[in-house]
Amino acid sequence: MKAILKFNLPKDISEFNDASNGTKWKIAMYDLNMWLRSETKYAPDSISEDTYNALKSCRDKLHEILNNDNLDLD
Repeated sequence: MKAILKFNLPKDISEFNDASNGTKWKIAMYDLNMWLRSETKYAPDSISEDTYNALKSCRDKLHEILNNDNLDLD
């Protein structure tokens, strides 16, 4: 099976770049998710509860957005 995406360049350059950089976006979101995980899982005792909750809230929101768009980081 093959899939071919066609773009009318240069008019559709933004859409072309989005499609071409999909893997980079996925890796960036994966890296952000892992950073947020690390910041909460290995948080120092000195971290404030507000900071911890903000980091956890950001990670939860990232997962919510990905799930709503049927995307995963696997």
